[in-house]
Amino acid sequence: MKAPSARGLFRATGKTAKPVAVRDEETGAYAKVAERPRKKDGFEPTPAEATEAFCAAEIDRLRGRTIWEPAAGDGAMLRVFAAFGLDVVASDLVDRGCGATVRSFFDFAAPPAGAIVTNPPFHESSWGHGKARWIAHALDGLGVDYMALLMPLNWCGAGGLGPTWSRRPPARVYLMRWRLDFTGQGAQPALHAWYVWDGPTREGDTRLLMLDRVTIGQSDMFGGAA
Repeated sequence: MKAPSARGLFRATGKTAKPVAVRDEETGAYAKVAERPRKKDGFEPTPAEATEAFCAAEIDRLRGRTIWEPAAGDGAMLRVFAAFGLDVVASDLVDRGCGATVRSFFDFAAPPAGAIVTNPPFHESSWGHGKARWIAHALDGLGVDYMALLMPLNWCGAGGLGPTWSRRPPARVYLMRWRLDFTGQGAQPALHAWYVWDGPTREGDTRLLMLDRVTIGQSDMFGGAA
């Protein structure tokens, strides 16, 4: 039997979901609506501050690699990689004007680079939606030796991920200690984290590390990796 949705339960009890405030991009005025509208294809550019903080923490591990950004979107992450002087190749299912190769991630039989850093489509990487097939394709199908994915912190709590986590646990999880605004409508309530797989196999527990905001130009921007 299909479990009832939260919205369905609200209807059954005569209650309604709490409205959210949405900003009109032309006038700047806010209005409350039943739910926040999503852009076509679920596209939401990654805030630069998330990539900046990650690159600052992992710079020693990223230097000397070519990074593949397979969900490049409009190039938001690519611009940060360039600011850090990192080599990168890009692809995406949709052409959004950043010069990326237009190709589905699942059409790649071999990775164009050995390191993936991206904000993957949630419907392909979460367990409840896509059975985490993005992670399976990257780790098992493509065999990349380094992958960093920006995902909600609670991503790892899905019971179905247990076998994958046991077999190929991330080396590090970077919890961002601030909330990200992907839409320009205000920060989401959920915290996000970078999940980092480093090496084909590993032993030991996953390290939980903290990330704070950084700004390009800080004197310690290119410090050592955690």
